[in-house]
Amino acid sequence: MIPADLADRLCAVDGVVAVALGGSRARGEHRPDSDWDLGLYYRGELDVPGLRAVAASVADEAVELTPPGGWGPWVDGGGWLRVGGAAVDWIYRDLDRVHRIWADCRAGRYEVGVQAGHPLGFYSPAYAGEVAYCRVLGDPTGELTALREETLAYPPALADALTAGGWEARFLIGGAAKAAVAGDSGYVAGCLFRVVGVLAQVLHARAGRWLVNEKGMIASAGRLPGVPPDFTGRAQALLGGVGHTPDELAGTLAAARRLVADVLD
Repeated sequence: MIPADLADRLCAVDGVVAVALGGSRARGEHRPDSDWDLGLYYRGELDVPGLRAVAASVADEAVELTPPGGWGPWVDGGGWLRVGGAAVDWIYRDLDRVHRIWADCRAGRYEVGVQAGHPLGFYSPAYAGEVAYCRVLGDPTGELTALREETLAYPPALADALTAGGWEARFLIGGAAKAAVAGDSGYVAGCLFRVVGVLAQVLHARAGRWLVNEKGMIASAGRLPGVPPDFTGRAQALLGGVGHTPDELAGTLAAARRLVADVLD
């Protein structure tokens, strides 16, 4: 459970503009043991010592907060806290960068970056999706609240761009087929994970739904309107039984081609 005054105390720290609850708890899809994800939207220089002081006053045990950039180029940094026995994650978000990514989304532009914890790669529209799905807890200036209202409408240009990016799925299968001849199940498995991820991006874009994380993306795609029959089961079967021998790998890739065709054609 998050202390009632925590958002206000965080917003009082220099650099913090707004605080939002994100993840499954914001969407109402959480389990009893799900983490509490707090997005700390900041601008300019962030007073990390000030944040550490707030963390020390609420956390069950000592915690280390990173400076901005401490976790990589896309997940800015933050810290993992235990508060009243519950896992509470503080995650930094550079608000000016979020605004820039939102402008890119409206123009049909996106990036895919390397980021720890994101094996598919970090898709930049996730920044906008996080805002759309969040529950604003503290926002003295109203800036994040206003941005959230904007992001509730999924940009058609972004849907077109992500759908057009579906070509990569067939390209990956072509490369995987060459590795399958040599029995390289590791390379085939890696390609298939990305194939499924690309298809999930396409399906969410077509439906005008934000996809903010790889976790749960297959099940989420399977619940969308217009999805091919048993997309979830077929995608899970590909990743759960890639195979070892060239013949087994070839059979898995044949099933992957059929799934790709059902999504893209």
